[in-house]
Amino acid sequence: MRRAAISIPSNIAEGAGRQGNKEFIQFLYIALASLSEVETQLILAERLGYIDNLNEMNAKVESLTKLIYGLIRYVKSK
Repeated sequence: MRRAAISIPSNIAEGAGRQGNKEFIQFLYIALASLSEVETQLILAERLGYIDNLNEMNAKVESLTKLIYGLIRYVKSK
């Protein structure tokens, strides 16, 4: 879970350092995939009894998803 979580901002940073917007957008989609991986692992952690309340974390995942999609829309419009 830590590797997937660290992968999110790492991919955003790597994409921002690339030459073109097309590459940046590709890395933003990779960041979204890592966020989906974290979301899946959180669901599994709750089902296995490692965490109790998933609601707060789901809200954060949803918020991050919206932020990344917003950034994708912004970069595409440039």
